[in-house]
Amino acid sequence: MRSLPIQQERAQNLWSSFLRKVDPLARGAQLLPDPDFGFDQIGGLASAKEEILTYACAATSPDVYQHWGTFPPSAVLMIGQQGVGKSLLARALATRTETSFLTVDVPRVVLDVVHGGGKVGELIQSWTEVLDEMPPLTVFFSELEFSQAQEIGHQRPDLPIGPIMDFLLELVGRTIASENHLVLGATSHPDTLRRAFVAPGRFERVVEVIPRFPADVIETLQIHTSDAEQRAGRPLLEDVDWQRVVGQISEPSTGDWVRILHAVLRRKARCEAGGESVAPVTTQDLKEEVDRFRQALKRIQIPDGGNYL
Repeated sequence: MRSLPIQQERAQNLWSSFLRKVDPLARGAQLLPDPDFGFDQIGGLASAKEEILTYACAATSPDVYQHWGTFPPSAVLMIGQQGVGKSLLARALATRTETSFLTVDVPRVVLDVVHGGGKVGELIQSWTEVLDEMPPLTVFFSELEFSQAQEIGHQRPDLPIGPIMDFLLELVGRTIASENHLVLGATSHPDTLRRAFVAPGRFERVVEVIPRFPADVIETLQIHTSDAEQRAGRPLLEDVDWQRVVGQISEPSTGDWVRILHAVLRRKARCEAGGESVAPVTTQDLKEEVDRFRQALKRIQIPDGGNYL
């Protein structure tokens, strides 16, 4: 059996060779050969974590399904607002199963295929061939409801939906049919997602990713605070009242809250660079940054929040 580093190197080499031949996927798909991100680095989401860990058994303990007279789902679809941690769950699954992590940015791929005039048949065939050669992967299709995605400006009636759906269903189907790979998808627009994606043999298990407010947000902020202090090698915050900071302000996504924390830390760094005497981060510092965030959000009218970094 090949060692893990050899598998990772093989995955990287095969993927690099594939991208040289297939331009439309070069910008919309990315391989991370050696993901290193654990479930314990994701705040809250206990129910979603349990579902994804159950799916991990398909790679880590495949016999357990047979022992219970069942089998793993063909693929798993995660639904939830943008910025709640869907991509992090997928990356953590890759880490847990010691597989390389392949992310397909569906809206970006759709635009590149449509506007680049790529030969879809050749692309699908090359995709199938490289997947068949690859060591085990975790493949993540991000934002399957491509026509509603922020990346393409929301609601694009000009896109040829029928041909795009044919292409995506074939891409997903070939991925699921290729042995040894775990396949996940995600969307922040489940209400308009086309039912063909959740047909039997495709994304047949649906997992809701819904943070508990405010508990999961607070746990996430504490994790990211600990990470920041580890990088800095010193305490950065006073005894912050997280309940008071988060309170009943539910507009920010989990990802936005992480961005708010880092905005405060960057402001402190700028002041220090300017020669000022800088105190640790306080509850008031965070509350003031929340106010700035809310004001900016009103002005630019972002509907779905930011990314969970």
